[in-house]
Order: sequence, then structure tokens, then C-alpha cells
Amino acid sequence: MKKIEAIIRPFKFEAVKEALSELGIEGMTIVEAKGIGHQKGPTDIYTGDDRKVSMLPKLKIEVILSNEMLKDAVEAIVKSARTGTVGDGKIIISTIDDAIRIRTGEMGQEAVASKARHQTTV
Repeated sequence: MKKIEAIIRPFKFEAVKEALSELGIEGMTIVEAKGIGHQKGPTDIYTGDDRKVSMLPKLKIEVILSNEMLKDAVEAIVKSARTGTVGDGKIIISTIDDAIRIRTGEMGQEAVASKARHQTTV
């Protein structure tokens, strides 16, 4: 299994979510973040003083998926998150040794699979 951490511009989230959904990837964790990078940050004026605001808003999307889905997922994220300007973000890929679904005790790929059978009935 692999874990994708994609740091993207917040306004690109819906496009990325839709692109991943088209691949059948529904489960993801979203974290609001701020980052510093090549994009730097805008200069704002506070009480007549020019100050550099270097922390820019970003979203971090975390997805765990099978090795076989990795290439398609990365391509979908890049295509849907890209604006072509500095600050589009990064994708970090790491290997996951195991995962456990707390509700059912399922392990491995079964624990991270997005399937209708995992829906809770009330």
C-alpha cells in the first residue's frame, strides 16, 4: 500500500476530490495547513509598515491506496491541481506497512478500501 500526501491550493480541492472519485478513491483525510516555499508570500501593509506574510494557506490531502492505483491517482492529482504557477504544491509518496479499520478489525488493503459494504446501517 502507498500513502499520498498532496499539498495543494485550497481552491483546487473540489477538482482534486472529483478526479480521485472518478478513480473510485473516496476515502481521504483533509488537513488545513499553512506553508512556506518558493511562492514566498504576499506583502501586506500593516499600519504603514510593509511586512512579508510568508505563511500561505494550503490543504493537505492524505490518501492510502493500493500500489496498482498509485500512478493513476498521482496523475489525477497533478492534472486537477496544476495551475502552472509557483505554489501549486507537492505530492509526497510513502509506503504503508499496514492499516486497521477500527470498526471491523479488517487489516491491510481491506481496511482502506472504499466499498459500499462498509457503510453503517442505522
